[in-house]
Formats: sequence, C-alpha cells, structure tokens
Amino acid sequence: MSTEPPNKRSKEDHQTSQLASYKGTPLELKCINTIRTLAADMVQKANSGHPGAPMGCAPMAHLLWSAGRNHSAASPEWWNRDRFVLSNGHACALQYVMLHLSGYEDCSMEQLKQFRQSGSATPGHPENFCTKGVEVCTGPLGQGISNAVGMAIAAKHLGATYNTPDFPNIISNKTYVICGDGCLQEGIASEASSLAGHLGLGDLIVLYDDNHITIDGDTDISFTEDVKMRYEAYGWQVLTVDDVANGLDDLRAAIAEAKKVTDKPTIIKVRTDIGFGSSKQGSAKSHGAPLGTSVLEEVKSHLYGMDPAKSFFVDEDVAAYYKEQSDVGDKARVEWEANFAKYKEAHPDKAAEVERRFKGELADGVFDDLPTFVFGKDKALATRKFSEMCLNAVASKSPEMMGGSADLTGSNLSHIQKAGDFQKNTPEGRMIRFGVREHAMSAICNGMFAYGGVRPFCATFLQFAGYALGAMRCSALSKFGVIYIMTHDSIGLGEDGPTHQPIEMLESLRSMPNMNVCRAADANEMAACYQIALQSVGTPTTIAATRGTVAPLEHSSREKAMKGGYAVITEEGEGAPDLVFIATGSEVGLCVEAAKALQLEHSIRTRVVSMPCQEIFLAQDEEYRRSVLPGNVPTLSVEASAEHGWHRFSHAQIGMKRFGASGPAAELFKKFGFTAENAVSKGKELVEFYKNHGSVPDLNARPTF
Repeated sequence: MSTEPPNKRSKEDHQTSQLASYKGTPLELKCINTIRTLAADMVQKANSGHPGAPMGCAPMAHLLWSAGRNHSAASPEWWNRDRFVLSNGHACALQYVMLHLSGYEDCSMEQLKQFRQSGSATPGHPENFCTKGVEVCTGPLGQGISNAVGMAIAAKHLGATYNTPDFPNIISNKTYVICGDGCLQEGIASEASSLAGHLGLGDLIVLYDDNHITIDGDTDISFTEDVKMRYEAYGWQVLTVDDVANGLDDLRAAIAEAKKVTDKPTIIKVRTDIGFGSSKQGSAKSHGAPLGTSVLEEVKSHLYGMDPAKSFFVDEDVAAYYKEQSDVGDKARVEWEANFAKYKEAHPDKAAEVERRFKGELADGVFDDLPTFVFGKDKALATRKFSEMCLNAVASKSPEMMGGSADLTGSNLSHIQKAGDFQKNTPEGRMIRFGVREHAMSAICNGMFAYGGVRPFCATFLQFAGYALGAMRCSALSKFGVIYIMTHDSIGLGEDGPTHQPIEMLESLRSMPNMNVCRAADANEMAACYQIALQSVGTPTTIAATRGTVAPLEHSSREKAMKGGYAVITEEGEGAPDLVFIATGSEVGLCVEAAKALQLEHSIRTRVVSMPCQEIFLAQDEEYRRSVLPGNVPTLSVEASAEHGWHRFSHAQIGMKRFGASGPAAELFKKFGFTAENAVSKGKELVEFYKNHGSVPDLNARPTF
C-alpha cells in the first residue's frame, strides 16, 4: 500500500494520465499547460476576465509562438514581422502570456499580475497603443479578423511594389489570426472574409477556436451553420483539426498546408474545449469570470507539470524553450536587416521611399498641387468634386495613399487616376473595390494603417457611416489616421429621401474623441481639409462633401481654414458685430448672402464664420477663438444637420429637428429653412430678442476643466 497522501497520489495520477495520452514531448505539454495556468492566474488575481478561451486556445498559441512565425521582442515594430491578431480580444490574457514568454518588455511578470488594473500594460482587451506586440484594438468581435484582411492587403501590395527579382522577400510576411465563434457571427467578419476570398489573400491564415460556446450557452441555440461550407463559398481553403488537447501534429500539418497555398486565404477550424482542465470545461461558466481559487488549484493538480501551490510560475525549462523560439525570431530579423542593407545599395530610391512610408513621414511637396479657388474666375462646383481634385493632388505625390469606395466610386468621386485596381492578379494597384461592405471597409482600412507603410482612405455616403461606425470608433481609439470621404452630406442630396439623408451623423462623429470632422464650403477649404487629414497621422478624419453645387466664396483661404474656423466675411465699421452667423459646407454661401442683406437693408453689421472643422478650431488658443467668435454677440448657427452640438458656439440654431424628405434639393432647403431669406429673418429675430432681454450671454464665459 502507498504511503503517499491521497491528494498527492490523485495529482500524480491525473498528471501521469494526461502525459500518457499526449502525442508530443513532455516539454511541449508542459509549455501548453503553463500558458493555461498563467492565464487563469491572471484572471483570478484580477478577479475579472475570461479564463476559458485562453485555456482552450493555449495549444494554438504555443504553436504560433514557436519557430515558424517571425517576430522580434527586441524590435516589435520590425516591418517584415509576421502579424498576429487575437480577434476574440476578451481572451487577451492568452496574448499577454505569450508576449511575456517571448520576452516582450511590456508584458513582464509584474505586468501579468497587474492584468486589468488601471495604468497597466495588460488592459482588459488588447490595445495597440498600450502594449508593444499588440497590433490592433480588439474586443468588439469581428473587428480583428477584418483588420487582419487589411494587413494582408497591405503586405501583398507593398510586396508587389517593393520586392524585386534580386530581393524577393523585402516584404514577405504572413498574417495570423485566432478568432472565435462570436467573431464569425458578426456581420463584419462575413463582409471582410468575402472580400479576402475574392482577392486571394494567400498569406492570411485564420485559426478558428471552434469551442461551441458563447456567453448564452452552447452555440446550438444560435449558431448552427456549416462554417466550413460558408468559407469554401467565400473562396477560402478550409482545413479541420479535431483535437489539439492530445497533440499538435494535426495542427502543425494544417498550418504547413496553409503556408503552401498562396492563392487563397486559409481558415483552420480547430475543435477546442473552453476552460480546458477545469471542472467548468466545455461550459459557458468558464467564459467570463474567474475559475475560483479551489477550481484553479484543481486545474493545476490535473495538468502535467503544474504545481497547485504555485501561482504566476514559469519553470526554467519552459522559459528556456520560449527564449530559444524568441532567439529564432530575432535571428530572422537580423538576417532581414542585413538583406535590406544590400537592398538599399542596389535600389536606393525604392529603399528610401519604403523607409519614409514606414516612418509615417509625408512626401516632399505633397500639398503643392492642392487647388486654389479664384473667385470670379473658377467655376462653382459640388464640394465632392473639389474633394476629387484634392484627393488626386495629394495621391499623385503620396504612393502610400491606397483605398476606395463601398461601391460608390462614381458618386463619391474617390478614384485615384492612373492608380490601377488592387486585385488578385494586380496587387500593385492602389484602388480597392470594397463592394457594398461599409463596416468591413473601415475595419480593413484600420488593418492597413496598423500594418504600416500605407495611408488608407475609404468612401461612402455620409448616412452610411452608420454602418461603419463601430470600425470608425476603433480608428479613433487606436490613433489610426484613416481618411473617411463621406459625400452626399445633408438633405441636399435630394430625391433619395430621408433614408439616405444624414441628419444626426455629423454630430455623432463630432462627439467621438480623437476624430476630426471636416465639412468644407469650397475648394480652398477642401484643400485645408485634406492637409489636416494627412497631417493628422494619429487622428482619423472624416471629410464630408456635398452632392450639389455650392456658392463661390470670395474671401476663403486654405491658410485660414487650417485653423478650423475663421471669419469669411467681416462686419463693416468699427467695434464688435451686431450678429454672427456660423456655418459649414453648403450653408456658408447662404449666410454670406444673408449677411449682405442684413447690412444693406437693416443696418445689422454681420460677421460670417465658416467652421470647416470644429475639432481643429477648438485646438486653437483662446485668444484666436474669441477673435473669431466673441461669444457675447448674438450668434446663429446654420447647418443642414442636427442642431445638437452647436449650442456651445451659438445662441440659436437653424438646423434639422426631424428626418428629411424626398424632393429636389432646392425645394428641400427652402422647406426646412436653409435659405438666405430665412437666415435674414431669424438673424433679425435673434438680435431683437437680446435687445429686449438685456445682455447677451457670453458663450466663452465658462470654465474649462
């Protein structure tokens, strides 16, 4: 009879049993179990998080962070690294553990212990600006896999542009993804995956964590489609691995097969068990809450090589293994750097350009060809036409500008001349035909920006920013300077009616932190908008443009518009004006007309302020802002959009209080009060109101916190 305590015998029996059934080396199993328990320890200490997915996905992560995926802890931003995206971002404990084991400084053991704590480098979902080694912000499901499509597009394009017969591997990386059931249920993933299949993105490899569990329970209650057939229909290679708990040979072979296929992306459907090794294995109970101290101790007693008495522990042999794998990645980087040095000698112009692009520097003279509108000479046009001129002016000198429209190129006027289409057989092209996929389009642009060396833009009608809003928010959060060209920006689009007329969209976007929203009144202001957009590398910019022709402005200028707001018409005489109009886009012209009438017919000295970008105006110093908008002068805002948001700048508003209507633009502007005559009438009323009610409230007399 054994003299060992029963609990120790039980531990040894469980661990021996796991090792006996595992088809791989004891060290490999110990490494995987270390990933599982470290992730569970993090969640337990934080008393918050998602332990189940990391425990189930640990075998996949181990294989991806072993030899075969090029990355460098010593140089996390190495251009030719293989990208990794954890699309099911709630499983981020897994990513932080792998970054720690691979030697990334931001994920020290101390940082693992600070998981989900304020100020740590291990936040509750991956944040690219917080943790080196994290490429994109994931968490909103479906965003990550869609970002990865953008990364694969950028890699394929840059490879086609800069690789040469004598240096075929300057850009030659692959993009790997781990995603879950939730990612594939999101519509954005369908949009992006469909486009990826069409484009034949062979360097995109997705590992699908097929654990059959969502928060509500088994996927049988809501997700019973055949994912394999779905992705085959998209044009992907689909491989299936039924078991990774008992060995990695099948997954290793599947990844090797995926690497061989270069004309289509690959998704590997990997059957896993959420919460592997715990009494909550296979249950939604392991998804979004700590396992509990007793359950975690039980897990460690069951998993080979683990000690229930130890937390946040990495044994020496496991640490040595991952150090060796990390050294392989560093060696690959050093070899690449030596090869790039030779490339610079052989192809100095190409090398200089790709270096500039990855540094995020603008090309010399990029703004030199932006148009200047000459009043009385140049023809009045719609601002979308001015946008087209500006886009082509900067794109001709910025080969990094790459993008397209959601099937509205001819309406958005977003085509770069002579750029060519990016297609499966023409990856050197810069125009992407996104199709009717607004949400994926925006997320793909985020991935392109995250990859580096590309400045993406995309276009649709402003109203359909609503479809793209989730990804646009990620642009702002991630500090990705994506350029959004949004035309048909008001009721002025006319006959298509209220389903297509944006009312609340401008204010929705303006309320988003770190998002520039530009609405130009003419060509000079549009040139400023494009200059603002390109210079705002860490801030996305939405450029809203009209469908219809706008009135020419005599006193506009790009230089003034670069301040976000300025007086396009100043009041006659000395002293403060009697009235200030503040407007954007197509409404600036009618305010100019109204100001002239108010002066001539009613002796009301009126200033007209054009504000193409509120965010840029608010960034100016107080002295400049007050010189433009005194605050204590009756101020009336005029914008064919929702009134909300204008109260900080104006005492009264002419705006939209309801959805629009179908009809010719001129009739709609008259119907809803966007005419010079109505601006005159309301301006007079506003001035009279404050004459009768005493002093004018100073809009600038408020604290700034």
